Amino acid sequence: MNNLLFSVLAGTGAGIIGTGLGGAIAFFLNNPGKRFLSILLSFSAGLMIAVVCFDLLPNAFALGSLFYGLLGVVAGALMIILCQQLLTGAGRKKPDDRAVGADIIKNYLRTGILVGVGIALHNFPEGLAIGSGFTAVESYGLGLSLVIALHDIPEGIAMATPMRMGGMNKLLVFLSALLAGVPTGIGALIGYLLGEISPLFISLCLGFAGGAMLYITCNELIPESNELHRGRISSIGLVLGVMAGIWISSSI
Repeated sequence: MNNLLFSVLAGTGAGIIGTGLGGAIAFFLNNPGKRFLSILLSFSAGLMIAVVCFDLLPNAFALGSLFYGLLGVVAGALMIILCQQLLTGAGRKKPDDRAVGADIIKNYLRTGILVGVGIALHNFPEGLAIGSGFTAVESYGLGLSLVIALHDIPEGIAMATPMRMGGMNKLLVFLSALLAGVPTGIGALIGYLLGEISPLFISLCLGFAGGAMLYITCNELIPESNELHRGRISSIGLVLGVMAGIWISSSI
């Protein structure tokens, strides 16, 4: 029981600390300019792309197969499309000039919520890996917890930025980032109890999370960044974000 509790605490701590540190960026976003927001948003998008393409999906393919990983990607993207429909609403009123600004703010907030959903989905299979690791060797579970906590920092940034741009309170953004890390602890509990969980199941979960995050990045973060500033700055931020994400994925 002590080992089980330790596994759950390590998994929960990894998720909450990682996304929480990324979400803490909300406290530093005070009336920033559009150029700064554009590069920050595109940088966050680049980080997400790198984490998905150079960490999440390769692990999904290695644990299962290309087929199961891609099946998860398709399912994850479809789930986010469904969430978009639910958040947007079936019936839209024709906007007038006065409503345009409010609609833009709502779009940022919606983007932040969708990113948070994707991160929460991502954290669950990571928790499964932590719990399974503790059943094998305790030191492996601890090392994996540290790696996942570091990986979650850029994801917290990607979540906090659009939420703050959407006008959400700083403390609420931070608390939302912490909440997105909770599924890691739930996954750690299930992973520990199941022990040698099916690699195909974890592959599907990782692919599912990867598809959700990839769709959000391409459909929400990158277009929002380009809308904020039409110059090259958003593209530069995207490239820098991908490079930073590759460095993070390869160095830990």
